[in-house]
Amino acid sequence: MANMIVAGNWKMNASKSAVTEILSGLKQGLVGTSGAELVVFPPFPYLAQVQQELAGTSIRIGLQNVCAAPKGAFTGEVSLAMAAEFGVTYVLVGHSERRALFAEDDAQVAAKYVATQAANLTPILCVGETLEQREQGQTLAVVNAQVQAIIDAAGADSFANAVIAYEPVWAIGTGLTASPAQAQAVHQAIREHVAKVAPVEAASMKILYGGSVTAASAAELFAQADIDGSLVGGASLQAESFLAIGQAAQ
Repeated sequence: MANMIVAGNWKMNASKSAVTEILSGLKQGLVGTSGAELVVFPPFPYLAQVQQELAGTSIRIGLQNVCAAPKGAFTGEVSLAMAAEFGVTYVLVGHSERRALFAEDDAQVAAKYVATQAANLTPILCVGETLEQREQGQTLAVVNAQVQAIIDAAGADSFANAVIAYEPVWAIGTGLTASPAQAQAVHQAIREHVAKVAPVEAASMKILYGGSVTAASAAELFAQADIDGSLVGGASLQAESFLAIGQAAQ
């Protein structure tokens, strides 16, 4: 595995032409990003197009959300078996927007995490605090509780086949970014929390930073000891800016 993971969450943004434009730019600029594994997370309707256009490249495909149930009467949902047919490798679980806008709780997040691993795909567990929680000094308590919910449901050794993304909610889509020192402190705390029960897995697992990451901020963030890449939002919709973040991972 590459030293870093740089994952681009397109959220509910794209069109057929935009997908082609982004991916064409990424394929042309892949040289110079060998230090990072690049992953794109398109909206569901574009999975087939993305799979076709990325065939033969090193860029991985991720799923923004998933249903924990294998199949059935779940109108509007997408199963892991469906995702696997489109070459998906990673699945976001517990993204702050899913928690805040769609009321997903720790139990639902854990169910999706467990189901993702059972399908031999890799969950990217998203954790993070709101601005109010940070101002009240609750950052580590909130983040560690979100991680602990997974340990309770799946065991700490499950992190051997998972990635964690720390995304301070107050820094998503706001233009604000945690300072490298702030981000490093939380990443270190996450690793230490897992290490209490699974030191080997804690040492090797990837912890990404997500929170308005840009090409300008990436290099200093990636220089921190416990930051292993980034979960990128808006900057991933432009091939040039996403590649620059990937190049910063060298």
